[in-house]
Amino acid sequence: MHTLTRTQDYQTARSLFGVLAGLVLWALLYSQLSSFSDWIVVLLAIPPGTRLNDAVAFFAYDTPKVLLLLTLVVFLMGVVRSFFSPERTRSLLTGRHEGVGNILAASLGIVTPFRSCSAVPLFIGFVSAGMPLGVTFSFLISAPLVNEVALGLLFGLVGWRVALAYLAFGLGVAIVAGWIIGRLRLENWLEPWVRELRTVGQGAEAVHPTIAERVSVGLDAVRDIVGRVWHWVILGIAVGALIHGYVPADLLATIMGSGKWWSVPAVVLLGVPMYSNAAGIIPIVEALLDKGAAVGTVLAFMMSVTALSFPEMIILRKVLSAKLIAVFIGVVTIGILIVGFLFNALFA
Repeated sequence: MHTLTRTQDYQTARSLFGVLAGLVLWALLYSQLSSFSDWIVVLLAIPPGTRLNDAVAFFAYDTPKVLLLLTLVVFLMGVVRSFFSPERTRSLLTGRHEGVGNILAASLGIVTPFRSCSAVPLFIGFVSAGMPLGVTFSFLISAPLVNEVALGLLFGLVGWRVALAYLAFGLGVAIVAGWIIGRLRLENWLEPWVRELRTVGQGAEAVHPTIAERVSVGLDAVRDIVGRVWHWVILGIAVGALIHGYVPADLLATIMGSGKWWSVPAVVLLGVPMYSNAAGIIPIVEALLDKGAAVGTVLAFMMSVTALSFPEMIILRKVLSAKLIAVFIGVVTIGILIVGFLFNALFA
């Protein structure tokens, strides 16, 4: 017994030392971003003051910056996620009344690891546990829309005010949209085989990981998530660099300015067929904002890409009827449009 305790203490100390050393290295690398960007521009002998210089400098600065922020956020949230197994999430949400349940479900969607790829099994589990349909939708909307990667990158790249406003309004969309869908009583629009599900068993036995195991979960999350999205990040930064260097500010202000009412619905329609994640889309958001695009228009575009992506609709079609998917898209789209117009009014 004492040997086991000493082993656990050693593993805990080693994990905590590793985390501390990693944070120190992270801070050192982050402090050298400007110097690295300047060095790349000088190394490539790009004439200063040119559009190519602006684009390359943006790319050289933002690529390591976003990847560093992404790694830190994913690790920290991976540790947080170790407290939320699918069984625990389901038990927290099951039996909640609408209203309170919508708020709790949307809040849990921020810190839990469930995205489009896991929407189907989670939806089945939630329905089989007797969770109200509207509460389930609040969770499904919040998870991709207001995720921790989006918030962390927004905070690091464009400031806490935009990140906090995005959090507040994104949660509002998830809560209100889920509540409206719940009020419509559309359970009969689920696929028949889903409606026939019944709760089986009481879920898995509670597991309490050690500190070393939680750190390991965070590292696994970094390897998994960063490993899957880094190419999207670089692609997004490349697009952002082109916008930053070559797209005239006056043109973007004309197309995506706060005075153009049609720009919000236009970018929502543009975003729906696209497939990206928050890490890949936020560098584009940064570049658009730098060029003078309206905050509400840009965030409406980001929301439509992350919350209404076409691949997610294909996955959800396995459990939802076409009519219910149409209601889901319609309610969320209205919420995103309201957020876009409201942001433009507030930040005009």
